[in-house]
Amino acid sequence: MRGTAEATSLAEKPTTQPPQAVPLEERIAHVRNLIRRIGDDEVLSSFRRRFDMSWIYHDNALEGVVFSGQELRAATDEQVVSDPALLPAFSEIRQHKTAIDLVREMATRKRLVVDLEVIKQIYAELAPEESEGRGPPKYRKDMPLHRLYFHEISPPDKIAYRMRQLMEWVNAPETKRSMHPIRLAAKTHHRILQIFPFPRHSGKVARLLMNLLLLRAGFPPAIIHSTERQRYYETLKSGGNQVATLVQEALESSIESAARYFEDALTASGPARITP
Repeated sequence: MRGTAEATSLAEKPTTQPPQAVPLEERIAHVRNLIRRIGDDEVLSSFRRRFDMSWIYHDNALEGVVFSGQELRAATDEQVVSDPALLPAFSEIRQHKTAIDLVREMATRKRLVVDLEVIKQIYAELAPEESEGRGPPKYRKDMPLHRLYFHEISPPDKIAYRMRQLMEWVNAPETKRSMHPIRLAAKTHHRILQIFPFPRHSGKVARLLMNLLLLRAGFPPAIIHSTERQRYYETLKSGGNQVATLVQEALESSIESAARYFEDALTASGPARITP
């Protein structure tokens, strides 16, 4: 594992929850209003860059890989790799960033259907070597003996069927009508990890798809903090309700972090740079 105190400080854990009396939708509206009032592309770009580095840092830390702040900045700045030993880390970071960019772009498509093709596109960005010249990415073909997650996963011969079932459930009118978007996103993420479809990056794929569903529903991404790693593993062994609670808390933290960032930026910018 690679890591420094500098990397951890990239995204110090915010307060876990906003004031209980304020609904999430109101907090999101507050953040959007702050962004409108600031009206500064440089501030927004700085926030997006910091947020994405935090996203990559914590998502990889959940998988047991800790990147340093220097690695994250250099890789996302597209710096030339002078040390060949850094190539694997830089490639991993850049592929993750490309997958995040794809998810954000997909979230803006008006007629996007979140289906198996979307999932395979996300996976292909994370593991381009799996699809180069070989057609669409393939599902896992064995039962890994040594892996990070400890819950039961699907045998290989059940993966394709269970993934089709999952996508039918996600897109069913009754599901969309009866389930809150946050719960739908969390449950979809949980079920993908119960299937564990790919030989690599199944956890990242599940969380990216979860955030795609959140973004399309008008919510920001939910970043599960690395300090919640053990709790995260435990929720995956339990029912979907505990996963939904953890995702809800991660979403609340993301919203509060954004609110504090833009409130501080608004205070520092002064009247001359504020859009009325």
